[in-house]
Amino acid sequence: MARVNAIEEDAQLVGQLRQPSTCRAAMNEVIRRYSEPLYWQIRRLVENHDDANDVLQNTFIKAWTSIENFRGDAKLSTWLYKIALNESLTFLNKEQKRQGISIDDEEGGIVQAIESDEWIDGDEIALKLRKAIATLPEKQRIVFNMRYYDEMPYDKISEILGTSVGALKASYHLAVQKIEKYFNEND
Repeated sequence: MARVNAIEEDAQLVGQLRQPSTCRAAMNEVIRRYSEPLYWQIRRLVENHDDANDVLQNTFIKAWTSIENFRGDAKLSTWLYKIALNESLTFLNKEQKRQGISIDDEEGGIVQAIESDEWIDGDEIALKLRKAIATLPEKQRIVFNMRYYDEMPYDKISEILGTSVGALKASYHLAVQKIEKYFNEND
C-alpha cells in the first residue's frame, strides 16, 4: 500500500510542478524530499563538498527546466537520480579535462580529493574504504555506491543506469572483490 501512495504522491507532485500556480511550492517539496539522498549520491562520485553542492544545484535546475520531458515511466526519484548521475559524470569529465588528468590517472585525483577533504571526519577504516572505492572503474564505483551506501535495489539501479540486473550484480561482485583485494594489499 505504501508503494501505491508513493506513486500517487509522485504523480501529484509532477502535476503540481507542471502548473504555473503550484510549481514553486512543488519544487520546494522536491528539494526538501530529495536534497539529502541526492547530495550523498553525488558526493560519493564527486568527493568534494563544494563541488557536490554545485552538482546538486545543477541537478535541481535541470529537473526544473526539464519537468515537461518527464513521462512518468519511472518514479520521480529514479528520474532525479538519473539526472544527478549524469550531472556528476559531466562534472567529472569537465574536471578531468580542465586539470589535464588522463583517464589512467583519474584514481590519483580522486584519492587526493579524499585525503584533502576537510568536510569528512571519518575513521581510518572509512577513509581506507573510500580510497579503495576510488580505485574502481567508474561504472563499478557507481554501482557499488548505489548498492552499498544507498542500499538501492538492483531493479532501481537498473532503471537509473539502463543496465540489466545481471550486469549490475556482476559489477557489484567485481567491485567487492577489488575492494577486498585493496584492503588485503594495504594492511
